[in-house]
Amino acid sequence: MKNLVPRLNQLNSMAPRWKWKGAEAKALAEPISKSISELRVSLAKTESSGSLSSCNVLLAVEPEQAELLDRCCFGRLVLSAEKVKKWIQLSFEEAFYLLYNLKCIKIYFQGRCLENEVDTWMYMKSKRPNFPIFFKAYSHLRSKNWVLRSGLQYGVDFVAYRHHPSLVHSEFSVLVQSGDSDRLRVWSDIHCAVRLSGSVAKTLLALHVSDNSNKDDLNLPVCLENYVVEEQTISRWSPELSREDEATNQKPNVTTGSNLKIP
Repeated sequence: MKNLVPRLNQLNSMAPRWKWKGAEAKALAEPISKSISELRVSLAKTESSGSLSSCNVLLAVEPEQAELLDRCCFGRLVLSAEKVKKWIQLSFEEAFYLLYNLKCIKIYFQGRCLENEVDTWMYMKSKRPNFPIFFKAYSHLRSKNWVLRSGLQYGVDFVAYRHHPSLVHSEFSVLVQSGDSDRLRVWSDIHCAVRLSGSVAKTLLALHVSDNSNKDDLNLPVCLENYVVEEQTISRWSPELSREDEATNQKPNVTTGSNLKIP
């Protein structure tokens, strides 16, 4: 497969669909990057810790930290009668991002603190063999300050927002692919994914994660440095844009990069 030019910087120029008047101004006043910096300092200062389970991590935080986590879109609040502490349920990707990338939380398993990232990595990988691929895709978009939520209800892996979901609609439905993946290998799969994304006003973004690590390195999170992420947007092609009557039909915008169009 040829090298694909990263697309997200170019796609940042697309007009976002703000949910209410004044949402854009609020987003500009409270950028995600600033909120994440505040969250990192706050969690590290209090040595916040989470309990590891078979499918998620339950993080105990102060009420102010729970508000920061919500502003940064990490996890979901678990309703509890306790007033001193708040409980946040994190996905594996969210928890490991806070642990490994931001280095601001500790993780416990069965009452024992996992002293380093390797123990947590091995546990999550044992529960979900494809966890390294999905975490690489998650951290790739998060590092670009995109906000990610589960895309299960849209038939994809993630949906990506340029800011908090209360302010703006998501712009991308994200599918994660690896070398041995069977997804999007046939046209019927591509048609279904593109049509579904289009029906909810999203652009389908395929993230191809290539693994150049040795098998022994997969047991260490440092293998993430050898993963390569290639971005590809997939959209439908409109026949009207190719008609000869240029007076009544606008010419399509010509862009560079990887943007697959299908009829």
